[in-house]
Amino acid sequence: MRPGHAPTSRPASRQRGVTLIELMVTITITLIVVAALIALFLNISNAQREMVKVNRQIESGRLGSFVLQGELEHAGFWETYTPQFDDVTLSGAPDPSEVPTGAAPDPCMAYDLTTWTAAYRRSLLAIPVQTYDTVPTSCAGVVTNRKAGTDILVVRHADTCAVGDVGCAAEVANSLYFQSSQCGSQASSSFELATSGFTTLLRRDCATPALKRGFISDIYYVRDFAQTQGDGLPTLARSRFGLGADGVTLGQQPAQALIEGIESMRVELGIDTLSKTGAAIDYSKAVDWADSAVRTTPRNRGDGSPDGAFVHCTGAAGCTADQLINVVAVQVHLLARSPETSPGHTDTRTYQLGAATLGPFNDAYKRHVFATTARLNNVAARRDSPAPISP
Repeated sequence: MRPGHAPTSRPASRQRGVTLIELMVTITITLIVVAALIALFLNISNAQREMVKVNRQIESGRLGSFVLQGELEHAGFWETYTPQFDDVTLSGAPDPSEVPTGAAPDPCMAYDLTTWTAAYRRSLLAIPVQTYDTVPTSCAGVVTNRKAGTDILVVRHADTCAVGDVGCAAEVANSLYFQSSQCGSQASSSFELATSGFTTLLRRDCATPALKRGFISDIYYVRDFAQTQGDGLPTLARSRFGLGADGVTLGQQPAQALIEGIESMRVELGIDTLSKTGAAIDYSKAVDWADSAVRTTPRNRGDGSPDGAFVHCTGAAGCTADQLINVVAVQVHLLARSPETSPGHTDTRTYQLGAATLGPFNDAYKRHVFATTARLNNVAARRDSPAPISP
């Protein structure tokens, strides 16, 4: 600084604001980022919704297979009762009246002492599984709103929980119960299927009346609605044998929704027609043992394994009694459908349900096939490897 001169001050720096162009650029970038985030959120939400639909579809299919397989594994459980034609301990030929032939029992016949003859009751126990691809005439009031092209499955067995056992249901007046003998001195083909009595057949002590078990007859089919007619959600439904609203009439009760999202069901039967030696089954004669000393291989009785291709019962009559008494395995094919449509999806696939092909449906629903093979343990096991019997 020169002498005699006042200090020179520098001009203060001016604060500069955001220009309009910069503001517009910032807003544009922000909008792009927000749009990208919204698109990402929507994509994630849509993917999540589709995942929920697929999970419900898979859950329905797996649950349906599980329920039907479990039911079929109990089919033909009659405690100690064995039909004569399946009893390898029988010394002579089975009584011809004990071997069901011709038409199978009516699956929806209401209980009545006049129509439920001894022969009819024996046929119910001898044929624990029946299938149809058409609604039987007697079931028109039970199998309602059936989805066209789907099968009907009938499964029978005694309740695995006996009346009086801990945790089991108490006895209900006028209900139908089953009882079989556990006393060695009574015939293994002895049983009761009635609403009262049950004093003749005995337990192992041969003194106390044998246990009573509820008679179970379930009819499974696919109907075209879930809870309200017209809701459009196909559902696996079940009609169970029991007391009507009057507390007296016994028969198949109105169907109840079981598993939503099951669109189709096809049932095929594995029939045991040959023995282990390859000979045909012949119930008109006594058991013909390959080795009379050991008695482990009957040449004219089944071996518990299906022979040939699985059979699909067709027509209102279904399969014959001659076929059904030898059913040892059942294949169940289910087509599960998502409960809601998927935007942008068109179902052009075909689906194989056993020997049947379904589709393409050309709609916006997603589908998946589930299949299971259930062995009828209570029938197949007694044919598989009969215990050695002393001559």
